[in-house]
Amino acid sequence: MAYNLKQVIAEKPSRFTAGHRMCAGCGAPSVARMVLRALKPEDHAVISCATGCMEVSTFIYPYTAWTDSFIHTAFECSAANTSGVEAAYKALKRSGKIPENEETKFIAFGGDGGTYDIGLQALSGAMERGTDMVYVCYDNGAYMNTGIQRSSATPRFADTTTSPAGKVVPGKMQNRKDLANIMANHHIPYVAQSIALNNYKDLYEKSEKAIYTKGAAFLNVLAPCPRGWGYNTEDLMQINKLAVETCYWPLFEVIDGKYIVNYKPKNKLPIEEFLKPQKRFKHMFKPGNEWMIKEFQEEVDRRWEELLNLEEITNK
Repeated sequence: MAYNLKQVIAEKPSRFTAGHRMCAGCGAPSVARMVLRALKPEDHAVISCATGCMEVSTFIYPYTAWTDSFIHTAFECSAANTSGVEAAYKALKRSGKIPENEETKFIAFGGDGGTYDIGLQALSGAMERGTDMVYVCYDNGAYMNTGIQRSSATPRFADTTTSPAGKVVPGKMQNRKDLANIMANHHIPYVAQSIALNNYKDLYEKSEKAIYTKGAAFLNVLAPCPRGWGYNTEDLMQINKLAVETCYWPLFEVIDGKYIVNYKPKNKLPIEEFLKPQKRFKHMFKPGNEWMIKEFQEEVDRRWEELLNLEEITNK
């Protein structure tokens, strides 16, 4: 359907209900709700969710925030579980045990810990096999559920409980992994990077494409965490906006190998605007630490230029 937020809400009741226990100001519930709203009302979905903030806060027996079929999997195997369920579904259809006209979609959710790190093997395998599923990473940039430990999605210099910012080591010393491009290099039909921002148009449209593209699809969606990032809960949307306007989190999609950058800021903001509201980066603004901001900016600029080059090269 053509995107109109009021129409989407009116015609597609939320499949991710209120009453969950996610923190105020968390980005993940907005991501889950809008991804599921992209489903056609008549279609059923099987949701697989890795252990993490999303799972422990939305499915506490006997209560659930999910209206579709839901499977809690171990931390590392949401993609493998979904791949197995999709294979079983196809076998049941072939045997006539599921009507041909019944449509079920398969969606896996995982945080960056269960996706970038310990679930990467299962994710890579499912994508390489071409499983007809969508994997959604809600990227909050650390292992938030277990105490804000660094992950390979944690940005450089961020202060976490396992990469504390001190006098000798100023936070995490490695740049974050570029998972969307890693997935694009699996040569799957659809990969996209998105965010829950303003009227949700970008996230909704990409979710719809991912769900209704035949074969494997991957969505990487930024999901800020007020506890781990250290921003005021009411500032969620502002943090999201700054991530996009500074090009820290570019919005793009890769369709059959062709890169499309969906938004190019007219006046790209300096990275300080994204870093300042977050306590995890406060040490970067102390006297003598200007070099950290400079190096952070250089890395953001390098990745942005690389993305623009990929768009130009793949669309020739």
